[in-house]
Amino acid sequence: MADVWPPLPVPVAAEAPTAGRAHLAGGLPPRLRADVLERLAAICPVDQAEPARVEAGRDWWPLALHWALQGQVPALPAAVARPTTTAQVAGVVRICDEAGVPVTPAAGRSGVCGGSVPKAGGVALDLRGLTGITWASAEDGLVGVRAGTNGLAFEGRLRAEHAMTVGHWPQSMALASVGGWVACRGAGQYSTRYGKVEDMVNGLEVVLADGTVVTTGGRAPRSAVGPDLNQVFVGSEGTLGVVTEVTLRAWPLPPQEGRSAWSFATFGDGLEACRRVLRRGATPAVLRLYDGREGARFGGDGERSVLLVLDEGDGAQVQASLAVVAEEAGALGSAGDVEGVARWLEHRNDVAALGEAVGAGVVVDTCEIAARWSALPAIHAAAVDRFLALPGAAVISCHQSHAYPDGACLYFTFAGFPPPDAAESFYAAAWGAIEGATLEAGGALSHHHGVGLLRSSFVPRALGSGHAVLVALKAALDPRGTLNPGGLGLPGPHQVVAWPAG
Repeated sequence: MADVWPPLPVPVAAEAPTAGRAHLAGGLPPRLRADVLERLAAICPVDQAEPARVEAGRDWWPLALHWALQGQVPALPAAVARPTTTAQVAGVVRICDEAGVPVTPAAGRSGVCGGSVPKAGGVALDLRGLTGITWASAEDGLVGVRAGTNGLAFEGRLRAEHAMTVGHWPQSMALASVGGWVACRGAGQYSTRYGKVEDMVNGLEVVLADGTVVTTGGRAPRSAVGPDLNQVFVGSEGTLGVVTEVTLRAWPLPPQEGRSAWSFATFGDGLEACRRVLRRGATPAVLRLYDGREGARFGGDGERSVLLVLDEGDGAQVQASLAVVAEEAGALGSAGDVEGVARWLEHRNDVAALGEAVGAGVVVDTCEIAARWSALPAIHAAAVDRFLALPGAAVISCHQSHAYPDGACLYFTFAGFPPPDAAESFYAAAWGAIEGATLEAGGALSHHHGVGLLRSSFVPRALGSGHAVLVALKAALDPRGTLNPGGLGLPGPHQVVAWPAG
């Protein structure tokens, strides 16, 4: 199965984005020195053509689709480097670090927060040439895979050739790379069974800013030799090192599946049912609670909340898990339309409406946060109230999509119709409303989409006194600020674009 990378979206009626119209990049230098280009080209192909630079200047950030309507991209690199080996990645990064040229690593660019945007220009490091499974052990339940491998292709090969799965099924499965999963601390739709990416990573190969190649973890299932260095790089969004290979935990293909659906008078009742299920130790792969508006798509009446449940694995385990769900959900609600699970499976990755909505002038996006069970109801109520109070706000809905014994992720979808010249300010206010409600209640800024350019201004507030530790890590591992300047909102010597602009 070959890696397939669908094109990034351009909304209906949009002009083709052009390199001369970067929305945020202002006065960034458009060229690299000839000697630097010559050295880079001796290592791997380097593309300076306008189409390549334009594509490398954007990802799936919905706000960038509005800019595309005016033929703009968020920012532009001076060139795109395309390595195919770890040694080539190390060579490119070393040359750029020595020359003071910023490097922004990326592959599928499926992120929705502007994380792949080359905020300081420089070189876009396209990792899609680092592909393939390098080794697999069914006995140990581990698989090694290069970071640029397309997620869907990886899972297909793992199943077909090794009869295993990592259980990671993000909505962006057909677009994302394995390295992208790691960079953003991603979560798949079956995360309640298999965990998030940080639970799956057993070991990493990473190129540091000076070109040094290091390996972390990978030797044993548990270790007490200092901190877990894997977790230094998981979620670092290319700011601390470039991940080139990943060792992931894998499982035998599940022999059995079970499904159920439930209905609740309120979203709060549904959250309480989910909490009880997790506190009893049951971990159904899918435990998705939709409010009335979203639940109408999956068999609900538009008023009651809908819980969709799917589990897979050993037959006894699946039966026990669904039995716990039945007891707890049945105590607070009633049985629902199990066909809703099939409808969810059929449509879960369909995002075609996004480009159409943006083309029609709608400002639309999704915002996922995480918090303790005790804080979730208040965050839900405050986020909805604050968003609907914004001029131009039209609708906001919510579902709970990833649950744990101590809390869960809430996933808000919002839309508004501000005047065309106010689209960006409305968008910023919408994010401020939701994230403000979350942070005030002690919740997490992001659950699995990461920070990118979109959330970077919130990071100091979100990390509090711990922010200084992250800043110190960046200074120690990347003293010249070469890797993804401006990523995670970290300070550095390079001029970077910021958002909100101005």
